[in-house]
Parts: sequence; structure tokens; C-alpha cells
Amino acid sequence: MDADTPTDEVLDELFATIESRKADLPEDSYTTTLFTHEKGENYVLEKLGEETTETILAAKDDDGEELLYESADLVYHLLVLLSMKDASLDDLRDELKARF
Repeated sequence: MDADTPTDEVLDELFATIESRKADLPEDSYTTTLFTHEKGENYVLEKLGEETTETILAAKDDDGEELLYESADLVYHLLVLLSMKDASLDDLRDELKARF
């Protein structure tokens, strides 16, 4: 993936990787840890809350670089949660489109 890859493609590739990790559960994958943690879904929800807080604090502190970094973490953990709940990226797109 290069800098010219459209955002939509980046999200599609990321979500496909998340879905692949969910199916294959490779041992050396952080994503696998999210799907198999002993706390179950609560672990992902805690991570999502943590990333949300860190994103808010970066915005409050006007730290643009940190805001982007934490936002990427937030989106990643949100996509993991959607996958965990058997929702697709297309489901999310449809919901967003419906709001226009």
C-alpha cells in the first residue's frame, strides 16, 4: 500500500486483514489477541474506550500528530468490534450513506 492508495481501499484492506485474522487466528497477531482474549468482547470494548479517551486528549491538547495516531488506533479497534459483531464495512458504509 502506498501513499496514493485511496482511503476506501485502505479501510477495505484493513478490514479484510481483520477478518482474515478472525478466521485464521495466527499466534503472532495482535488482532488474534483481541478475538481470543479471556475477557472476550469486554477486552475490545475496553481498548475502544482507551483509544477514544486518547483521541479526545490529543484533540484537547492540539497535538495534530498524536490526534491522527490515536484516531487510527480508534478506527482499527472499531473495525475489530464490527467484525466481532459480524457487521461488515459495507454495513457501516450503508449506514453512513443513509444519513445523507
